[in-house]
Amino acid sequence: MIARLAGTLLESAADHAIVDVNGVGYLVHLSARTLDAIGAPGGSVTLLTELQVREDGWTLFGFGSPGERESFRALTSVQGVGGRVALAILSVLDPSELAAAVSHGDKAMVARANGVGPKLAMRIVNELAGKLGSPTLASVAGAPAPRGGAAADALSALANLGFKPAEASAAVVKAAEELGDGATLDALVRLALKKAAK
Repeated sequence: MIARLAGTLLESAADHAIVDVNGVGYLVHLSARTLDAIGAPGGSVTLLTELQVREDGWTLFGFGSPGERESFRALTSVQGVGGRVALAILSVLDPSELAAAVSHGDKAMVARANGVGPKLAMRIVNELAGKLGSPTLASVAGAPAPRGGAAADALSALANLGFKPAEASAAVVKAAEELGDGATLDALVRLALKKAAK
């Protein structure tokens, strides 16, 4: 499982980018929102990733925040929503907007994405009701992922302790902001647990 990539952005296109990690170029499919945020080729980039393995091949999807990845996972759990459709939705709705649309039953918001008709939008809204957390938590979780691997490990630790994805993401993002770039995994987990308990 490839969970994270950190390297140099070689090129980007309408729906994907190629990231060089120690001489290996990874083609990663991204939402339009994340493509806009990663900058120009030649710069360093860190992406959270999700690898989908199908009979016809492996596809790597990339995300700029833990909240975006959790929203992607939730979307692809809905029948009829593949990785490309999920990215199309995340191109027009950030995690907090998606959570708000689902919590208000607003299928029209979801149907703004390419490839999403009214029936599929209704299924998404119905099946994800109560699964995305509150729009407020999702907006914090939609903040850019801290660059260090410790943040991803802290997120995993909180998830293993039973916290919902949106709660875990929000707590880790807040802890990482407070502690700064050099935070250790132990410090991040301790502070994130305090934040999540409030």
